[in-house]
Amino acid sequence: MPMLTAVLSGFGGAIAAPWLHRVAPRSAGWIMALLPFALMIYFISLVPTVAGGETLRFSYAWVPSLGINLSFRIDGLSLLFALLITGIGTLVMIYAGGYLANDPMLGRMLTLLLIFMAAMLGIVTSDNLIGLFVFWELTTISSYLLIGYKHEYEKARKAALQSLLVTGIGGLALLAGFVLLGQVAGTLEISDLLTQGAAVRAHPLYGGILALVLFGAFTKSAQFPFHFWLPGAMEAPTPVSSYLHSATMVKAGVFLLARLNPVLGGTEAWQWLLTGFGSATMIVGALLAVQQTDLKRILAYTTVSALGTLVALIGVGTDDALKAAMVFTLSHALYKGALFQVAGSVDHETGTRDITNLGGLRAVMPITAAAGMLAAVSMAGLPPLFGFIAKEVQYKANLEEPILITVALLTNMLTVVAAGLVSLRVFFGPPTQTPKHAHEAPLSMRMGPVALALAGLGTGLFSVQIGNALIGPATGSVIGKTKEIELLLWAGIEGAAGQALVLSVVTLVVGAGLYRARGIFARFAAATAPLASWGAEGWYQRAVDGMLALAAWQTRLLQNGYLRFYIGLIIATVLALTTFTLVVGRVVITIPADWADVRVYELMVALIIIAATTFVIRATSRMAAVVGLGFVGYGTALVFLLFSGPDLAITQFAVETLVAILFVLVVYRLPRFSNLSTAGARVRSAGLAIAGGALMTVLTLMALASPTESRVSGFLAENSVPQAFGRNVVNVILVDFRGFDTMGEITVLGAAAIGIYALLRLVPASEHDEQKGADAQTGNGVPRERTETIDV
Repeated sequence: MPMLTAVLSGFGGAIAAPWLHRVAPRSAGWIMALLPFALMIYFISLVPTVAGGETLRFSYAWVPSLGINLSFRIDGLSLLFALLITGIGTLVMIYAGGYLANDPMLGRMLTLLLIFMAAMLGIVTSDNLIGLFVFWELTTISSYLLIGYKHEYEKARKAALQSLLVTGIGGLALLAGFVLLGQVAGTLEISDLLTQGAAVRAHPLYGGILALVLFGAFTKSAQFPFHFWLPGAMEAPTPVSSYLHSATMVKAGVFLLARLNPVLGGTEAWQWLLTGFGSATMIVGALLAVQQTDLKRILAYTTVSALGTLVALIGVGTDDALKAAMVFTLSHALYKGALFQVAGSVDHETGTRDITNLGGLRAVMPITAAAGMLAAVSMAGLPPLFGFIAKEVQYKANLEEPILITVALLTNMLTVVAAGLVSLRVFFGPPTQTPKHAHEAPLSMRMGPVALALAGLGTGLFSVQIGNALIGPATGSVIGKTKEIELLLWAGIEGAAGQALVLSVVTLVVGAGLYRARGIFARFAAATAPLASWGAEGWYQRAVDGMLALAAWQTRLLQNGYLRFYIGLIIATVLALTTFTLVVGRVVITIPADWADVRVYELMVALIIIAATTFVIRATSRMAAVVGLGFVGYGTALVFLLFSGPDLAITQFAVETLVAILFVLVVYRLPRFSNLSTAGARVRSAGLAIAGGALMTVLTLMALASPTESRVSGFLAENSVPQAFGRNVVNVILVDFRGFDTMGEITVLGAAAIGIYALLRLVPASEHDEQKGADAQTGNGVPRERTETIDV
């Protein structure tokens, strides 16, 4: 129960956030931060147990008949991510309270952040594939709402939709992959899956499962060519960028790959796909980062590059590579979370985040500048920050891979340039005139960057302890076995450590030179600007435009407003598909041969129904048509009654009576019949109606010719009284056995009724006055029948 409470508590806090904001608007961020802080303390208390090699598992029945449980698993991997989610979440809550202090919708922001936090905790702790997917989609929805927080701006709405479409399509693929994986392994529990890796990899469906899972993970973690949605998401407020798009959500795909590494990893397909897409993402993200002038977009593209690094390391799959992935996960979350909040503070206090309009801010924002510089040093990979260790272990892991080490070297050089752009370019140099008078950010906005930057320094100085407590257990979870690791700030100059150190020096020297010559990146961006429309985002926009054009075309063709066209289309489609099935399947049409038991009164009822139907078709008055339809309905009820279906007959009588009353109430306000259809149209409609009726007759006779025993009807009759306490089986089916269906139908009818009422209330004033005058002339408020003609 503590685990379930910990995961779901965020949803409870989300409910309370708007109320708290109304009660204490100035303190809402600080107060709501207590929830993730308490959760962080809870997870910290589990560190000694998990570091000792124990895995904690909690399971609660949800849909046991389908093998779906609310199962949670705490091991090294999930604990590392849970601490990042709750720790950074605490600081983001406080930061949001200051950043949006005067925003009347701050309560909504806090609500969405807490929903997102709970969903992310659900992802990283879930031990059931379907449970994980539910939380996965919750992050997609909450992220959509957070990115579109400034919904009055078109850019925010467009970015939110882009995020939703890309990650949502990936989510559908992921669900299919999970279902196949569960079928192959015979279980949906991740703990059981982790022991069946060999069987899954040997199965014929392994390729399909791998493709679907990777598609879901790549879209979520912005891998090339899906990388474009992440920089677009920078339209969200800075607290969202700091939390979702640096430390948590975008790493959900990385977490999933790490979690399933013992099951799907180790094959050539896994290695080639992950290292290939990861390497491409590294280079593309880093190149695009150094061409930007917007602080948040620089950080967004470096995040894309970092995510590519993590995917590539997981793809390499060696113990050193997986260790490097875990180290880099922690390092990146700390310095990138700090830098995003620094960028937000700069924007908040100066009115701009364009680096060409910024400079010399260290004099007026000394604390923010110190935090930003410390985080940028970690990003560039200088000692004694944890980022230095992350870069060293990355180089060590790729020493045997010439292509990957080259990609890593180029990427890290460009990352040094990006680190200089977001720190030296902003805080040093001559002061510039900014749209707002620059000054230091309030405490709530300084606390987060300072804490995260100092955490990057502390983890570097105490790397041995961090390695034993967090990195070792996390690496062991990804490898699939207990792994002792050594994480040192200074590993010496011998062997692999010396080679990595040389590469680090080269990275810094060349990166510093590129920063001094950074003008070449602006010229390169200008030269390649015409090609931007042919990039991944351009193809995405073409796909969206094409989808909208297709929707408009099919709307004009199919949704033309004529009810008779809709009915005809449905009948024609059913005719085509059913006839195709009967012909291709060579189904033999059998008709009952014995008609001797047909009673005279049964034949009379059938003739009454046929005669009433004919009358309805030939009627020239709506009221007469209603009467004819009543005869058809009551005749059908008599058929039910004659064939031992009194419950169904009673229901039919009630429905027909209600429908007749409703028709009478509405029909007298409608204009008279007027036949505007051509003779050809009437012939086509008649032919289609006859064909549809003949098809249903044939199918009914075929069903009667080969009756099958139904277990459903017997079950419903036997359980109607003992389980639902009702003797009218039809009513019991509608209210109890299929209660959700009935509730849905009632909801649809209610919504339609509300819509109709709203439309009736929208009658223009002049027409309303005219109608009142007509009513007065008829007496008793009953209007005379109008004589306008319409197309029926």
